[in-house]
Amino acid sequence: MVITTATIAAIIAIVFVLSMRSATTTTTTTTTASEESAAVAKPALAVSATTLEPALLPIRISANGNIMAWQEASIGTEADGLRLTEVKVEVGDRVRRGQILAVFAADTVTTALARSRARVAEAEAALAGAIDNRQRADELKTTGAISAQQIQQYLTADRTARAQLEAAQADEKTQSLRLAQTQVHAPDDGVISASSATVGAVLPAGQELFRLIRRGRLEWRAEIAAFDLAKLRPGQAARLIPVGGETIEGKLRMLAPKVNLQTRNGLVYVDLPTGAPARDGMFARGEFDLGAEQAMTLPLSAVQLRDGFSYVLRIDRDSRVIQTKVTVGRRAGARIEITGGIDASARVVASGGSFIGDGDLVRVVTDVSAVASASAAGGTR
Repeated sequence: MVITTATIAAIIAIVFVLSMRSATTTTTTTTTASEESAAVAKPALAVSATTLEPALLPIRISANGNIMAWQEASIGTEADGLRLTEVKVEVGDRVRRGQILAVFAADTVTTALARSRARVAEAEAALAGAIDNRQRADELKTTGAISAQQIQQYLTADRTARAQLEAAQADEKTQSLRLAQTQVHAPDDGVISASSATVGAVLPAGQELFRLIRRGRLEWRAEIAAFDLAKLRPGQAARLIPVGGETIEGKLRMLAPKVNLQTRNGLVYVDLPTGAPARDGMFARGEFDLGAEQAMTLPLSAVQLRDGFSYVLRIDRDSRVIQTKVTVGRRAGARIEITGGIDASARVVASGGSFIGDGDLVRVVTDVSAVASASAAGGTR
């Protein structure tokens, strides 16, 4: 009986010790689970929320194209076989209509003109004699002192002398024109854009000497997709920036009547103001202003670009963020158009999304300074 009682007491002691250890383990496990649950439930960051808001966004059509001369005149020589003696202008010079640009040697033309004038004087004298003879013949016609044949000869001589005078006068006019052609004049106001004139060269008629940008006017020849051409009208404003240049304001003058079969683009011609910081042959990018329309927008800070797609962090009912892909459109200032992906009533993180992961729990606050402080702390971490 003594041995049995001792054994039972030992067993009871062992069971008691095991029970105490089990209770301690259970308490520890419960405490750890509670701590983990509290850690999970703690918000990752304080954020401000925003929703889609309507805003007036400008309607613009982008385009690329070259800056070209409005009209370019080819200035050549009409004198044939004459030597160029003087070039009065250079590339880049502004000239006025009628200004002398180049001069050819006029010695041979001057000599030919003097000869033509002598022939005119000779023809005039011959005509005067023929007229006198015809008049005398007319006076003697009724008296019978002169035959009808002689009278006809005097009439013929009169007509011949007149014809010879007209030929001599025509030759004189030709030589006068040749003399005038020894000076090359500007056909219009403008800027000399190219020159091939060389002093001492003997040039044939029709040889180009200069190229002139008429009136110094430049235009932007922009390529527009065919489906956008119907939106454009003459008189609309255009804004372009040449490569490495400044912004230029222009005005749409006309649309080309046909579309390129290969590119399916059409040309539009934009007049540029006089003195614009542009040069013939420059490439420029620009856009046309078509007015404005209302669109649903978000702040630029709310939209993130990842892997070539645009995302926002949408906040669900449990204050957890869900990364959502959206479709974006135009930008205006600090706002961007959202064309699809979320509802108008959806709340999204307004800024600081780079510090938040998909599924994180956040605390939505209205104090912007508090959000900024929390974002700074998150960035520091």
